[in-house]
Amino acid sequence: MTREEIIIKANNALADEFEKEIETFSPDANLQETLEIDSLDLVDLVVLIEKELGIKTAKDDFANVKTFDDFYDLLYSKQR
Repeated sequence: MTREEIIIKANNALADEFEKEIETFSPDANLQETLEIDSLDLVDLVVLIEKELGIKTAKDDFANVKTFDDFYDLLYSKQR
């Protein structure tokens, strides 16, 4: 998948799972604040990403993820 395809699929999955509008997902927005998730919700996020995008991640992979752009970079690097 291209980075753009990952962004589209990830945004659609996040919007459905966390009941948010995709328009609020700007690259520099804080991921956890925008989605209103805590550390326990990260487990759900890991499962969602594997189910919807087929990309395996672990909760620990999100330690340095602050923004949506960081999140997209993580997914892109993991799928390669």
